[in-house]
Amino acid sequence: MTTHWKPLIALAAIAWAAAPAHAESLTLASPDGKITVTVSDDGGQATYAVSYEGKQVIALSKLGMLFAEHHGFERGLAIAGSATASQDTNWEQPWGERRVVRDQHNELAVTFKPADGPDRQMTVRFRAFDTGVSFRYEVPEQAALQGDLNLTEELTQFGVGEQTTMWYTPSDEFNRYEYLTRTAPAGKVDDAHTPATFKNADGIYFSIHEAALVDYAAMSLDQLRPGNFESKLRGWSGGPKVKTRAGFTSPWRTIQVAPDAVGLINSDIILNLNEPNKLGDVSWVEPGKYVGIWWAMHIRDRSWGRDQIHGATTEETKRYIDFAAKHGFAGVLVEGWNIGWDGDWYNNGDLFDFTKAMPDYDIEELGRYALSKGVRIIGHHETSANITNYENQLGAAMDLMQKVGVRQVKTGYVADAGDAVRIDENGVRHYEWHDSQFMVRHHLKVVQEAAKRQISINAHEPVKDTGLRRTYPNWIAREGARGMEYNAWGTPPNPPEHEAMLAFTRMLSGPMDFTPGIFDLKPNERPPLRENMQRGDPSNRPETTLAKQLALYVVLYSPIQMAADLPENYEARPDAFQFIKDVETDWEESIALAGEIGDYVAIARQGRKSKEWFLGAVSDEEARDLSLPLSFLEKGKKYRAQIYRDGPDADWKTNPYAMVIEEKVVTGGDLFAVRMAPGGGFAVRFIPVG
Repeated sequence: MTTHWKPLIALAAIAWAAAPAHAESLTLASPDGKITVTVSDDGGQATYAVSYEGKQVIALSKLGMLFAEHHGFERGLAIAGSATASQDTNWEQPWGERRVVRDQHNELAVTFKPADGPDRQMTVRFRAFDTGVSFRYEVPEQAALQGDLNLTEELTQFGVGEQTTMWYTPSDEFNRYEYLTRTAPAGKVDDAHTPATFKNADGIYFSIHEAALVDYAAMSLDQLRPGNFESKLRGWSGGPKVKTRAGFTSPWRTIQVAPDAVGLINSDIILNLNEPNKLGDVSWVEPGKYVGIWWAMHIRDRSWGRDQIHGATTEETKRYIDFAAKHGFAGVLVEGWNIGWDGDWYNNGDLFDFTKAMPDYDIEELGRYALSKGVRIIGHHETSANITNYENQLGAAMDLMQKVGVRQVKTGYVADAGDAVRIDENGVRHYEWHDSQFMVRHHLKVVQEAAKRQISINAHEPVKDTGLRRTYPNWIAREGARGMEYNAWGTPPNPPEHEAMLAFTRMLSGPMDFTPGIFDLKPNERPPLRENMQRGDPSNRPETTLAKQLALYVVLYSPIQMAADLPENYEARPDAFQFIKDVETDWEESIALAGEIGDYVAIARQGRKSKEWFLGAVSDEEARDLSLPLSFLEKGKKYRAQIYRDGPDADWKTNPYAMVIEEKVVTGGDLFAVRMAPGGGFAVRFIPVG
């Protein structure tokens, strides 16, 4: 590994210059020179702008922040100094989309002070990569900002343009991040979660998000005026947005930029802006595939609570363990195993006990049985977002998981946004936002406590991913979007375009536990298993072909992938199931090859263990013919391609199971032509020949 720090020649003459009497502008360019950031103090305001090959991406936009009881950084500011640097390093992920990540960027740190008035300062540190721009606020310890700092507003703006096309989910709604992606001119959007993705009139694609969200409130986008967004932070119940003290840094605000849609996927900005691994040896963090007592509950074959169809029984769990062992799966997720699920668990989070199992679930016996089969139980902690109840039991709960051989825990926070329960030292109940500073602190506490016991965390209903998996590699996956369960009972279910939307929006932030692999594509049309039971609405179903379900294992990245359907449905289709058994989850390299947002996407990944390549592609409601260059394969080398593609008459509505499984020999550098049906896709495994 090599690191090179050097001044940028164009900026060296102004490094740490005194504050000028007139407006000053500084410029930072990406290593390839295509992206430019301009920073200014014109009009006494801290501002920035971003361009790509001379064309505007972010118009002149304001920077700054306000505090409750101290002077903030809004007006009367001047550039007091600047410093520059450059870095080009490689670092290795213990697991991830690619093993080796390159961090190449140029940096400009600009310090702003009031031109007159109280002596206080703020530095804004910019980094320009070939795939985008980032910046963060750094407020050092200083005499003018003594004691507690209550941040009331972050004034960061993003001038994206009124007519710029925007793909987003709303941020001020009850269901956290779990909304279908919407498309609109940016000027018509009131509020949005990040990542939010854009395409402007010049055909430039960009995405706004954040990185390294630590002890700060999450950022969403709030429309100030048409086409101009301001950072909106989630406040404490009855309090400020962020509680801090001088000597703090904000998360990085990120703007990924590319000339095409897949360029956004092929970027490592978010990871590069996070600190290196703090946990040391993390060989105990284990990517892999799992099955579980989960989908059966969503389609009403089983239930979480104690009744005639309780899913988390010793007998049923052993059935899943046996299935996992037979087919090479590493884990079995069990939901509904502990006390608290009976009755209205959604509104009774204070009843959950994370150390006591249901009477029909022998947790210690199952831990032993799983390990004897070479499988591990995956733990589950649903909290109903009663944070105080969970934190009061956290140490003991993780101790139990460790004792029975659990290496991964799925956490859950099912509650309306703004209803996370915090009970203070006086016993007063408060309600906090899912993405507030309080919850950011909580999730990190869970990850750290789990790490002490060599346990990884897969958080559902989480705070969005901002790349902290680099710093805490046991933060192995998250949810944070509409997953597969909506196809069992959602109104409406996920449409055919959903996964092609996720690839360019939610997935830019990091891995998602989407839980693919449904083989019974019309589960609510089956007769109920018990008398007096009712299936869900038959229109609730995965709006995909069977081939697309296989493709999702490559397209939607997660180091832990679930084979989400029932064991019997896989045993009924062993030929299709073979791809799920073969596909890897930990990658040497990943390359997005082609795609358009919400239309289609094709991604190739090389397995870290086998060095075999896998290719997956999915389409929206339209049939598509793709011709992809196999440029990711070694040129001239022959490969045996195992292909799982839509049949000639496949259609998600009328014939979702029609699939052709075939083999043929291809050569690296060839064109690979495949047709995708409406709601379809394909998956390929490339095995080197000779």
